Amino acid sequence: MAVVTLTKENFDREVLQAEMPVLVDFWASWCGSCKAQTPVIKELGAEAQDFKVCSLDVDGEAELAGHCGVMSVPTLLVFQNGKVQKRMVGVQKKSTILEAIEQLKHDS
Repeated sequence: MAVVTLTKENFDREVLQAEMPVLVDFWASWCGSCKAQTPVIKELGAEAQDFKVCSLDVDGEAELAGHCGVMSVPTLLVFQNGKVQKRMVGVQKKSTILEAIEQLKHDS
């Protein structure tokens, strides 16, 4: 799967109504840490089979970011069954992200 770009038009369908866990990367073009996180997000998007990877530009979708409680970037949220199950703020290692998603699958 590729990384899905989120907008207010597709957020409900792609994230809240998804039948699998969804990792959402909240980022901004001016954020150096976000640029450091991007290669990991792209790699996860290319490899993901049992979860979805999405990306949301907080400047373009400020209202949506606010609705999700995102106060700083990068922020990674893992959704399952339409609810935030895990929140990670700051640059995260690939292994940390995968562990969070795996834990979620085992808890459900």
